[in-house]
Amino acid sequence: MARPHREQPKKEKSEYDQKLLDVARVTRVVAGGRRFRFRTVVVVGNRKGRVGVGTAKGQDVTSAVEKAANQARKKIISISLKGGTIPYEIQSKFGATKVLLKPASVGRGIVAGGAVRTICELAGIENITSKILSRSKNKLNIAKATLKALEKLKT
Repeated sequence: MARPHREQPKKEKSEYDQKLLDVARVTRVVAGGRRFRFRTVVVVGNRKGRVGVGTAKGQDVTSAVEKAANQARKKIISISLKGGTIPYEIQSKFGATKVLLKPASVGRGIVAGGAVRTICELAGIENITSKILSRSKNKLNIAKATLKALEKLKT
């Protein structure tokens, strides 16, 4: 007797876009040797003023990305935008990382490096200028400093 065919529940498309910012292989040394895991940093945003950053570890990259995306959705913040840019210049520090964000005129675009650019794109900011003032190359700290700066903005 044949079993009735059950359809898999379809995953509805999330209102948030997500981008993988960083993948790092982390190692824990135990008695038997080294244990490897992956740490991922994911940015989610709806391109309309809401953005979040999540980080997670997993045995493989796909599970780590999934966990980080869920984490990012839980930590979403709302940003006050004024005509596709931020209302005023702001500076923020997280760890050893300092980030400076400046509003830009219409048509200028996003003048920013890696992690800051990704966050601004997913937040829906169309015109902004930024500068990483520290020598830090740590994408996680840069992302958190950028989010902290955007969070400090008031309308």
